[in-house]
Order: sequence, then C-alpha cells, then structure tokens
Amino acid sequence: MTALVIAEHDNASLKGSTLNTVTAAARCGGDVHVLVAGHNCGPAVEAASLIAGVSKVIAVDAPHFAEGLAENVAEQVLALASTYSHIMAPATAYGKNILPRVAAKLDVDQVSEITKVVTPDTFERPIYAGNAIATVQSSDPVVVITVRTTAFDAAAAGGNAVVELATAVPNFGKSSFVGRKLAKSDRPDLAGAKIVVSGGRGMGSGDNFKILEPLADKLGAAMGASRAAVDAGFAPNDWQVGQTGKIVAPQLYIAVGISGAIQHLAGMKDSKIIVAINKDPEAPIFSVADYGIVGDLFEIVPQLSRAIA
Repeated sequence: MTALVIAEHDNASLKGSTLNTVTAAARCGGDVHVLVAGHNCGPAVEAASLIAGVSKVIAVDAPHFAEGLAENVAEQVLALASTYSHIMAPATAYGKNILPRVAAKLDVDQVSEITKVVTPDTFERPIYAGNAIATVQSSDPVVVITVRTTAFDAAAAGGNAVVELATAVPNFGKSSFVGRKLAKSDRPDLAGAKIVVSGGRGMGSGDNFKILEPLADKLGAAMGASRAAVDAGFAPNDWQVGQTGKIVAPQLYIAVGISGAIQHLAGMKDSKIIVAINKDPEAPIFSVADYGIVGDLFEIVPQLSRAIA
C-alpha cells in the first residue's frame, strides 16, 4: 500500500498545504511518495525529500509543468497511478483543479476534503457546512482524496527520501498559461496564519476596515472578511473566510462585526481560540466563541489595539 501526494509548489519552494497532506497520507498506513511536477523545480524537489515520513520523491521537470496547469499535471498523475493505492492532494484551488480530472479518468469516486483517516479505506469529511460529519468508505482500487489541510498537522522536517527522475508526459495542449495576478501583502498568508483578524458587514464600509489594521499589525495577524463584507465590496475576495472562501484554523481568530452565518462558521470554527466582537448579544458567532465582547466595535477595537500596544 503506497500513497502518492501531489505537491503544491511554486518551483522554488513547497506550499505548506503539502506538509499537511503528507501527514494525512502517512495515516493511511503505507509508504508515502511525493510527486513534484514543475520546471527548474530542484529546490522544491529537495524540500520534498527532507519531509519526515516520505520515502520517495518523484521529480518531473519540463517547461509545460512550469505553471502547474491542471491538465498536464493530471496526465502525469495518471501515468503513475497504477502503482498506487491512494492519490492525494490538498483541498486547495490547486488540488481541487487536478484530482477531479484524475478521478474521472480512472472512473473512481473522489473522496473530498477529508478531516480524518479512520482506516486506509474509510475517512471522515464534513457535510452540511460542517454541521455533520460523514464517514465514507471507498471500495475503489485507487482512492482519490483531497485533504482539508487545517485538520492535519504539518509533517516535520528530517527526512531523507530517495529522488527518482521520471519521464514527463507530453504537453496536453488543450490549455495554455496566460498570466497571473497575485495579491501582495506584508501580512501572513490567510490560509496558514496563526492569528486572523476578520471583519464583517458590521464594519459598515471598506474604509472602516482600516480600524482593524493596527490590531492586525500589533498581533502579526492576517486580515480576513465574511462573505457579506466581500459581497458588499468592503474587502477583497482573497480575504473571504467561509464555506465558499478559505478554510482557516488559526491559534487565534478575532471576528469583528460578523454575525456568524453558518457558511462563515464552517470556515473558521476549528480555530483554537475564537474572540467575537458584536453589538448583538444574540449573534450566532457567540455560540462558537471562547470569548465574546458585546458592544460598539468602533469603540472596542481601538481600545483593544491600545491595550495590546
């Protein structure tokens, strides 16, 4: 029994989501191999070889893998699939773009966003916006899985995996890379931040989000927002936390002016400590909060920032 993990990377380094996926793969009970498909991706290959628990890294280097196009990566996975019992990727935009193609061509069911490995063929995954947990058993010869990374610790360093150079499949040719626009910020990445400060529709406007910045800066936190705030134009789309946004599980989550709709709770309720600030004492966010402050956020947030300073 061997699991193949599809590494998410930028050729120069691995994304943290890969480390969480390796942990999930190791719990399936067999060897763990990591596929790094890219171009001039030697640094990413080396980083993968140093992950504890990984026995082999399969390196595929070709120009048509430079941007991680899903069609090309999926074809490479399919070329290797016959020797694996599990094929796994993080449940990020990257993994969600690749594995459904793999599952379809293998004619197997995909098991999505697992949060626990019960046995090598049985997994737990959230349903109904996280209000219920389904236990899913797969009888397919190859189990195709996306992993909710917040549910698994990152694999440690200290490994010494064998690196195998594999032959690249031809360019699939049905898509091409046009361009990429990346949001730049000096703050930590939202998906992996240890502290997140999020604002909701209660902020009132995009300009009012600025009162959260001193608090986030003092805490070294990432900035987030509810879908209602994003839809209203108060915050950029890449800040969205929730069922249709980013799933986060930081050490500390501060929800400011967020009522706590079920879709938002699905994206942050696994945070270790949740602090809610809202003027409505009946707001659903208080049902999951460890600490709650009922009052005017425009008075409380500046006071909190000064107290931390």
